[in-house]
Amino acid sequence: MNVNSPATASAALVVDEVQLRYARLLDWGTRIGLAALLVSFAIYNTGLFPSKVPRHRLPELWSEPIARYLELTGAPAGWQWVTMLQHGDVLGLVGIAVLAGCSGVCLLSLLPMYLRRGDRAYLGLCLAQAAVLLIAAAGVFGGGH
Repeated sequence: MNVNSPATASAALVVDEVQLRYARLLDWGTRIGLAALLVSFAIYNTGLFPSKVPRHRLPELWSEPIARYLELTGAPAGWQWVTMLQHGDVLGLVGIAVLAGCSGVCLLSLLPMYLRRGDRAYLGLCLAQAAVLLIAAAGVFGGGH
């Protein structure tokens, strides 16, 4: 029998339930994030929601440093965008936030499984990774924009 044959590959392939849960949730999270990006892009392009920054101003503003850009546009900094979702150009950040948060949700979903197994090492690693993601999202050490 050929080592690379499909029968050999499927017989040797054993995927842990933890990996399957992570992969399944990551798959759904990326699908939802991509859908949110597509919908928000369509809303932005159709003008269904007004833009915070008019499109015709974008070429002149893109070359500005971020502090000046924020000053000129009143665009949200950090998590302020959550309060401005009525603007088509800000709405796209929802999809980005979903995609950025996917791995944290996946990690947290593994905690009960590792707890049930008594696997304290992986439980601790998942908690530590989720904490790092949360601290990064909060802008504790970098301040976002």
